Amino acid sequence: MTSAPAIGFDYRPSRLPGRLLAVVTTLAVVAIGLSGAPLGIKLVLAAGSLVLAVITARRLMHPRIAGVRYGSDGWTLYRADRSQLPATLLSHRVIGTSVLLRLKTDSATETLVLTSDNSDPDIRRRLRMRLAAHVADTL
Repeated sequence: MTSAPAIGFDYRPSRLPGRLLAVVTTLAVVAIGLSGAPLGIKLVLAAGSLVLAVITARRLMHPRIAGVRYGSDGWTLYRADRSQLPATLLSHRVIGTSVLLRLKTDSATETLVLTSDNSDPDIRRRLRMRLAAHVADTL
């Protein structure tokens, strides 16, 4: 696939994982409230769940990555200041028309969620095709 053109796009966070996090957190707090635990333990567990949900939501809504490029030379991630980070694809999942990418840089592992609310359908389609061809090449 060295002749295929590079795929590049700006990355902004999807709202879908944040919404799912809100639903799961709400269910967790309701389950804690309905449990038979003493009131003090319920309050500590509910507060801990809410704090962790807020921390996770902030991380989801403020990614360190502003852009992605996938070409014949591999993956490159771009920060907001447009500095480049070479990356390696650890894994990917295609769920319907959504694509989840786990990419490893020198300093961290980045998880990118590409859904209909944060990326172009043509970009996701080309990325799915390229990832499928990459998997076929490695088999």
